Amino acid sequence: MFIGEYQHNLDAKGRLTMPAKFRHSLGLEFVITRGLDGCLFGFPKERFQQIQEKLSKLPLTKKEARMFSRFFLSAATEVEIDKQGRINIPNTLIDFAKIDKECRVIGVSDRIEIWSSEKWDVFAAEAEENFEDIAEELIDFEFDL
Repeated sequence: MFIGEYQHNLDAKGRLTMPAKFRHSLGLEFVITRGLDGCLFGFPKERFQQIQEKLSKLPLTKKEARMFSRFFLSAATEVEIDKQGRINIPNTLIDFAKIDKECRVIGVSDRIEIWSSEKWDVFAAEAEENFEDIAEELIDFEFDL
């Protein structure tokens, strides 16, 4: 399980240090790809394989299914954690997430998300402002704290 928020910097070579608390659960190699809301998703290989299997069962006749699968899977790449605890993020993903230097790496249950600090701050402020309303909406999903 991934939880927590960590601030790290992307170096000039596109390397990002993974939080020590995430490294064991991610494994030495894991998969990153385009995420939702303008961030990157990172999954342990086993979890990514489960997602890929579900995506392969979507109907090819549905345009949205084809578009989502293409966009999500075409950017997916395996990354390896080096001896210093860093990964090398491809430029296409850095550009997608608009990561300049400062990043936030957050844990979201079965995945990590990598955000530009600027985008994360905007998202977090909006979520904080609407947190109670969001919680009320989740009641419809049989979610209770």
